[in-house]
Amino acid sequence: MRKGTAVRPAATRRAAKKPAEPAVDLAVGRRIRDLRRARAMSLEVVAARADLSIGFISQIERGLSSPSLRVLATLADVLGVGIAGLFGATPNDDGASNGVVTREVQRAELKLWRTGISKQLLSPAGTESRLNLFLVRLEPGGNTGDEFYTHDGEEAGLVLEGEMILTVDAETWTLKQGDSFRFASRRPHRFSNPDGDAKAVVLWVNCVTAAG
Repeated sequence: MRKGTAVRPAATRRAAKKPAEPAVDLAVGRRIRDLRRARAMSLEVVAARADLSIGFISQIERGLSSPSLRVLATLADVLGVGIAGLFGATPNDDGASNGVVTREVQRAELKLWRTGISKQLLSPAGTESRLNLFLVRLEPGGNTGDEFYTHDGEEAGLVLEGEMILTVDAETWTLKQGDSFRFASRRPHRFSNPDGDAKAVVLWVNCVTAAG
């Protein structure tokens, strides 16, 4: 090793090499932009209705910012779709499914990598569906943030693995494997995985009032 060459600890090197996930953010941003343009809505209109800054929405659309689940739910409402509408379509080689069957390899996925949450869409992708089924994975410590959020519709779920803390309005529950829930999505809510070592997996259903 040459003199004067500093060697960083392995942990520091790993942290430095840990990449952002621009491809994920770009895909989500592109989908939001396409939906906005298809509805002939300007950035100014979307920003005003979502109570977000124009600059922030522009950054999301360009993949320069990774939105939280709360922000995505708000934008989905403004754009007139459920969260599933932000996934986009996935290639389907099964011509007989006709929007009925989703093969495991065809699942669209939305990774909220900064907050440790990923949502796999188990039902066929599209903006017209009012009822959608998700497999939600919460990494250790994964959460929706300190802020409550609301959106259109109703939701329910079943904890398949691990545990989840769910807060709706002013009440909080710790849900373990086998526990289930249901509530109107207009009620302020948030959720998290309190375990610092194990992930949580939740089968989650969202039903929106209106489609398209």
